[in-house]
Amino acid sequence: MNGGHYVEISHLDVIYDVTKGVFSPKQLVHAVNDVSFTIEAGETFGLVGESGCGKSSLGRAIVGINKPRSGDIRINGQDVTHLHGRSLHDFRREVQMIFQDPYASLNPRMTIGEILSEPMVIHGLHRSPGAREERVTELLRTVGLKPDHVRRYPHEFSGGQRQRISIARTLAVNPRFIICDEPISALDVSIQAQIINLLKQIQKERNIAYLFIAHDIGMVKHISDRIGVMYLGHLVEVGDSSEVYFHPLHPYTKALLSAIPISDPDVGKSRKRIILEGEIPSPLNPPAGCPFSTRCPLADEACRRMPKMQQFGSHQVACHHVNQSV
Repeated sequence: MNGGHYVEISHLDVIYDVTKGVFSPKQLVHAVNDVSFTIEAGETFGLVGESGCGKSSLGRAIVGINKPRSGDIRINGQDVTHLHGRSLHDFRREVQMIFQDPYASLNPRMTIGEILSEPMVIHGLHRSPGAREERVTELLRTVGLKPDHVRRYPHEFSGGQRQRISIARTLAVNPRFIICDEPISALDVSIQAQIINLLKQIQKERNIAYLFIAHDIGMVKHISDRIGVMYLGHLVEVGDSSEVYFHPLHPYTKALLSAIPISDPDVGKSRKRIILEGEIPSPLNPPAGCPFSTRCPLADEACRRMPKMQQFGSHQVACHHVNQSV
């Protein structure tokens, strides 16, 4: 790594062309807009924001599913922004992705043994059938499943078990970096904690870096070392997990945190609920200047200019009014 960060995202832009027809006016969606952050080896960087803010588009760009319009992605010191062919194939051994829906991401016609063996075959690992079978058994035990599950099909498992199988599949090629794209949002609350604890255990044992994408900032705080908050394609706040959670600086982060239910009624009474007015602007027609200005209670003339990401203590915040309270 030559002393650098394990993952470096620099000024990344992801743009989708959503033009409906040949004769229709060109329509572009700026899904990810000038986003920069880093992740260290063995660290979890949590990415949080409302649906449609660009979190998943960012994750898919890093793993090579979406192609960025501009910016740089460096993994372990290597520029992987525009890989193709054999280079992309080799890169995907190091970087894997866990998807939101564990049923849709598993081939229903393949047994669990076949699903877990397939990445090894693709990447030329454990070439003999016996070695692959031994590795599959090890993977199932790692994620808390039984070795005799190899002959079953995905529909025979619960949602939590299917997500464990998805996790085992990502581990089959010994990745150093895993992008977790809302891996628990489709699961029951009781199962979510089990999957989070499993991911933390695997990370501790293997020193894997995670990008953990979710809309629940409370759950993100539980698993992450640092948190980045996204709004309408922009990164608006980055900082230590506890600092962002307990001492947020951006008005949008404060609003997200104020919406978390609190079981203690006394604490709930003393907390100020921040109600955001209006809907999230369309990414087809974003506001000029600060993307949050149309819903922010602090917005004024200064917010017609795009705020730059600045350092405030241990936080990085993009806001003209950091020192003002909402």
